[in-house]
Amino acid sequence: MKNNRGIQNPKFLNIRSLIIAVVLLLSTPALALSGDESGEKFNPSDMISHHISDAHSWEIFHGLTIHLPVIVYSGEKGLDVFSSSNFYDEHHNVVPFNGYVMEHEHISLENGEHVLDISITKNVLFLFINSGILLLIFFAVVRGYKRNEGQAPRGIQSFFEPIIIYVRDEIVKPNIGPKYEKYLPFLLTLFFFIWFGNLLGLLPAAANLTGNIAVTLTLAVIVLIITLASGGKYYWSHIFDPLGSSMPWIAKIPLYIILWPIEIIGIFTKPFSLMIRLFANITAGHIIILSIISLTFIAQSIAVGIGATLFATVMNMLELFVALLQAYVFTLLSAMYFGQAVEEHHH
Repeated sequence: MKNNRGIQNPKFLNIRSLIIAVVLLLSTPALALSGDESGEKFNPSDMISHHISDAHSWEIFHGLTIHLPVIVYSGEKGLDVFSSSNFYDEHHNVVPFNGYVMEHEHISLENGEHVLDISITKNVLFLFINSGILLLIFFAVVRGYKRNEGQAPRGIQSFFEPIIIYVRDEIVKPNIGPKYEKYLPFLLTLFFFIWFGNLLGLLPAAANLTGNIAVTLTLAVIVLIITLASGGKYYWSHIFDPLGSSMPWIAKIPLYIILWPIEIIGIFTKPFSLMIRLFANITAGHIIILSIISLTFIAQSIAVGIGATLFATVMNMLELFVALLQAYVFTLLSAMYFGQAVEEHHH
């Protein structure tokens, strides 16, 4: 596009420069791993695996890595605490240290003996960060309630109050009933922990916290424990005597040989579905976005890069919605399970 003097239109130059800048910005994670100094060919599988898996160090960008503390225990060496930087030489190759070896982020003794690894990994670090953000925000909300008592909410309180009320009135109350107040603090914490964790995972260089199966497993186990501890007489009678008094026990025994295993398996499939749903949805979103960005370096084309960037931007916007949706679904289903546990028989 040229004007009469043969000079390109400045507006067009600005738009083109903006597009190129966006391509470079959104492609930074893949660019950092697009090859090393030896000219190694870009491997999208390695790049994606590196970004969604846990690690003993936090790579903010290529060349800037924060090495986290390694905490291991073994019968042979006892408790050891040291920096994960000891596993790398000056060329960033993985090397043994003090009798320990690390292969694909799994630490063991050089003789092959298993060790108990309770290190502060990248996911653990972001677990602390996520919890710290929750505490900072909601202590500020509490202070707002005290300061603005009897007045309209202001500041950060005005943003979170409608969300809290929605979770209480549209998720917790309808599914648990009159006994909802006992479960409300946990379910609110659960909702915001998952939502904030999902959002943190979308930031550049952040950990895939809620896409880690250990995290989702822990949340699901807590929900299972609360459900079983809350189970009343009607809940357990429905599991062990689902047919009730409609049939004599002699006639029910053959049916219960089939029904009891189904009911008992059903106790565990509910939290299992919670664990898999959150893990799979969050991890799949990360993989899709990183796969789209990888197309730029596979094709080595500006046209493909621009298209991939636009598509990745749309997917990022969609992931913002998914982050909230998955927090909503996890909290809703947890509230339903609690409601089934405390439900009383109605004649």
